[in-house]
Amino acid sequence: MSELQCDYYDISRFIRVAPTVMLGQNVIIHGFANLYGCRVGDGTRIGPFVEIQAGATIGARCKVSSHTFICSGVTIEDEVFVGHGVMFTNDPDPRATSPDGSLQTALDWEQVPTLVCRGASIGSGAVILCGVTIGAGALVGAGAVVTRDVEPGAVVAGCPARWMRSRDRASQEVS
Repeated sequence: MSELQCDYYDISRFIRVAPTVMLGQNVIIHGFANLYGCRVGDGTRIGPFVEIQAGATIGARCKVSSHTFICSGVTIEDEVFVGHGVMFTNDPDPRATSPDGSLQTALDWEQVPTLVCRGASIGSGAVILCGVTIGAGALVGAGAVVTRDVEPGAVVAGCPARWMRSRDRASQEVS
């Protein structure tokens, strides 16, 4: 019987979790994920094809959906939902080479931190530019490009993301 026809197989060979990763209890990581040098809180679920870089922090009871990229300098607090294919950035002026034409190294760029506060939700395909704060309980619409801070409880959408409305009271409450 081929491996794909088996009821059970060893998924661990499809997950790359470096020894520098700090995992909380009951974290679920699906196949083809790549984590290194990051922190992931208790009860968080990481979908397939997710990369979380060194220096990123994911809180407890979060859900990070498939095909998402979370780079160094991103902090995601507890109970945050991150939809499919969400991309974070961490450099306001990225370049491949230095003025002398050599490939840039870590010393050649500026990392700007990003914060996603407790209970926020980020829709599929959103792009979050560096240096922004997404407030507690906020909702970023699918496909939005977040270029500036999002107020707690706000719903934003579009490119660039703009305020649409406030979330209802029940969705703003986070435990």
